[in-house]
Amino acid sequence: MRSYHEITGDGGSAVVDQVAARRDRIRENLAGVRFRVAVASGKGGVGKSTLTWQLASALAEAGRPVAVLDADFNGPTQARLAGLRDALLVPGERGLLVPRAPAGPGVVSLGSLVPETESLEFESVAAGDSHTWRATREFTLLGELLGSVEWGRLDVLLIDLPPGAERSFQYAEFLGPETGFVLVSIPSELARGVVSRSVAALRRTPNRLLGYVENMKGYYCEDCGTVRPLFPEPDGGALDLPCLGSVPFDPHLARLCDRGERWPAGAAGPAVGALREIAARLIAALETDR
Repeated sequence: MRSYHEITGDGGSAVVDQVAARRDRIRENLAGVRFRVAVASGKGGVGKSTLTWQLASALAEAGRPVAVLDADFNGPTQARLAGLRDALLVPGERGLLVPRAPAGPGVVSLGSLVPETESLEFESVAAGDSHTWRATREFTLLGELLGSVEWGRLDVLLIDLPPGAERSFQYAEFLGPETGFVLVSIPSELARGVVSRSVAALRRTPNRLLGYVENMKGYYCEDCGTVRPLFPEPDGGALDLPCLGSVPFDPHLARLCDRGERWPAGAAGPAVGALREIAARLIAALETDR
């Protein structure tokens, strides 16, 4: 057995060629995608996945071809949000076809393949030490999905990332500088502090930081039609990023998400209105300096 210090090059594994071939497949399959946007947050529980789906819905409503890749493999929720928990990844002429919500965005999510009562498992030859290679397997799976799905022509591919500041940095490196980032926070000093760490980590990459969304900015009261405070207003300042908008918590939208339904055509209210405005600002930011 050789130690790491005794291995030269790729140790005869041809891993460099394998990585290059995977990169070529990813580049070819994403050739029809105008913009790639990763939705990230250093903090869990800020509604990042829900916001990603609602943002995709707003873009689709505006006539933008859009799809969502659920990269949170250990907690995939996009299949439920889109009503696609039983969808299959069916082979097409040039790759796997993207399952589509009725008259809505396409969604690729392990939530369509792995029941919510089960966890994602990777076979490991290192029982008890799977942490030493699990991240590698996760990124390999991400690369396989990007390179094997027939994404087609899209204005925007939204990539729902798992939480974690360091994870955001790792995904930025993996996805490459062509991928812009949107951060999600809530009006809480604790959340802003953690999300600020993600911002600091991402500033070490060449990726564009398109801005942030403040989610759950108040609570929409269905009975009185007003937005009431949900969190104490933080003493600290806003994040050091452009704010794309603020979205109040809407119980009706939350119920629709749980049922895998989109808001109906012509829906109104402060949350839906805010999401439409954020979608428009996101497109404007993406098209700036293109």
